[in-house]
Amino acid sequence: MQIDPFSDLPPDASRTTKMQQGDVLFRQDQETSGLYRVISGCVTLRRTTLDGDTLTLHRAVQGGYFAEASIFSDRYHCDAVCTAAGSILKIAKDDVIANMRSSPAFSEGVTRLLAIQVQHYRAHIEILAIRSAQERVMAAVQAGYLKSTVPEFASRINLTHEACYRALRALCDAGRMVQVGRGRYAMA
Repeated sequence: MQIDPFSDLPPDASRTTKMQQGDVLFRQDQETSGLYRVISGCVTLRRTTLDGDTLTLHRAVQGGYFAEASIFSDRYHCDAVCTAAGSILKIAKDDVIANMRSSPAFSEGVTRLLAIQVQHYRAHIEILAIRSAQERVMAAVQAGYLKSTVPEFASRINLTHEACYRALRALCDAGRMVQVGRGRYAMA
């Protein structure tokens, strides 16, 4: 069940924007103005490490929220890049804060949404803690992470794309997975 506490906000508290692949919604250290929900398409939250590598922090797809921390933060902590064309709903930060202060039911709904997301993030951390690249790839595939390109999938599970391809090949060779197309894999 998808929780949407923001549906009770006034219509002028949000606006829908079309996006194209490669569009940047916000950059790290930019002043925050709201949070977002993906109506269609895909948005990836990325941060560049000190080594210059790109780390995928989150991949938001249809119905998914992102930049929730912006409600209580002055600056965005990463870049938000559209990785598949579609549209997003931007929800104004000031309206969210005002409604949280005036409506206990709204505040509870937002808190419930965030609690569910924390559970998902903890499950993601468990996957990242798996030391074996093959077992991490297997767990991530079972969790439904391989929905886009292998390099994006690899970034999401903190592996180089080369290590990820090797692990996928080894899993296929072991009969645990099958390649069903270019860059597409399924459980055996």
